[in-house]
Amino acid sequence: MSEKLWGGRFEKSTDEMINEFQASINFDRRMYREDIQGSIAHAKMLARCEIISADDAEKIIAGLKKILAQIDAGNFEFKVELEDIHMNIEKALTDEIGEAGGRLHTARSRNDQVALDTHLYVRRQVREVQELILALQKSLVDSAKKNLGVIMPGYTHLQRAQPILFSHHLMAYFEMLQRDFERFCGAYDRANIMPLGAGALAGTTFPIDRKFVADELKFDAIYLNSLDAVSDRDYILEFLAAASILMIHLSRLSEEIILWCSREFNFVELDDAHCTGSSMMPQKKNPDVPELVRGKAGRVFGHLTAMLTTVKALPLAYNKDLQEDKEGLFDAIDTVKFSLAVFAQIIAGMKIKSENMRRAVEEDFSNATDLADYLVKKNLPFRQAHEVSGKIVHHCIERGIYLKDLTLDEFKTFSEKFDADIFSAINPETCVNARNSLGGTSIKQVEFQISEACDWLSMNS
Repeated sequence: MSEKLWGGRFEKSTDEMINEFQASINFDRRMYREDIQGSIAHAKMLARCEIISADDAEKIIAGLKKILAQIDAGNFEFKVELEDIHMNIEKALTDEIGEAGGRLHTARSRNDQVALDTHLYVRRQVREVQELILALQKSLVDSAKKNLGVIMPGYTHLQRAQPILFSHHLMAYFEMLQRDFERFCGAYDRANIMPLGAGALAGTTFPIDRKFVADELKFDAIYLNSLDAVSDRDYILEFLAAASILMIHLSRLSEEIILWCSREFNFVELDDAHCTGSSMMPQKKNPDVPELVRGKAGRVFGHLTAMLTTVKALPLAYNKDLQEDKEGLFDAIDTVKFSLAVFAQIIAGMKIKSENMRRAVEEDFSNATDLADYLVKKNLPFRQAHEVSGKIVHHCIERGIYLKDLTLDEFKTFSEKFDADIFSAINPETCVNARNSLGGTSIKQVEFQISEACDWLSMNS
């Protein structure tokens, strides 16, 4: 008799190479908790609907809990010839409790079983990813509070543009991560639909109670179409899409930190615990972790592309191609969770070199817009003010000086509208705090951003 639970139709054993090729146990074993959780709910339902006896259900549930304890303890042998986590657990259950174990699979298929496991798994992982997002956001807020008065150059085209608060820069990433958190809420909603009871594709002839199972497993909704239930992978695509956008944000932050750590910027220094050295060059302190996060972003993008490609031409309902949904998903989950966890530590341990940031603001022309705005407030049309300011900047560059180095008489050679208050107007603190429009970089506005962020964290923690 074949050891495979579907072997009745076959006279020959599966080729060993085919076993290896089609087996998923090496990666889907991580869903063992979800598989057992789903099977316990299914057994309870079968007994409640009098499809199996209460005695058999009790034996099944006790046997499944024993197998769960064995796997948790590392005392369970997974077999490739049994293909996947579902058949490994069912075979172990039958060996443990006998004939009753063979009744567990009544009114279900591996198609709706694997869909259930994956829904449960993605649902759990979404919440774990969101917890890590919150932890990183908290690190950003803590650093923003601690460094509230630090002024740095804001950049466009990677050229110094206008003075901003370093805290304002950090809070931009808080906003990005808030959108990421909310995208994962959407992925959770789509994962929170119960597929069990769809059977292989057409439902079942047994009088099952799908609502009971959904309630047991805390699903908010049930698939109303059995074909869709076993073939839907939208929730995985949404998870991978949300993960990809999140990794874009972490990659952008990585790039900035890598730049800021360089001698050319010298704005921050990472903690020794988060860096490595060079085997040849003793002076090196390499920002390997943000570099790795930047590189790992590509892995997650690749998994999204692979999943899109896998499902784009699949006919209904289940096809073996859908087994390819898991390895990429699992790796994306591991990558995202690692990246979030290490970044929370990096932000918390990062030393801010405020003097160097201030020097970069003062030894440049990022206050030129404020020079023009000063003239506009003196009733000069903006386009004329822009031209005057540009000429002053050109004059300073030719002389190797900055706006703060000019005398009032020199300012007046460009426009009689200049007065002694020009020096206050182009001071970095004035430039920053003058931008007090909603969402601006003034201390008042950044304090408001931080306050709103703290409220949001409290609501979602």
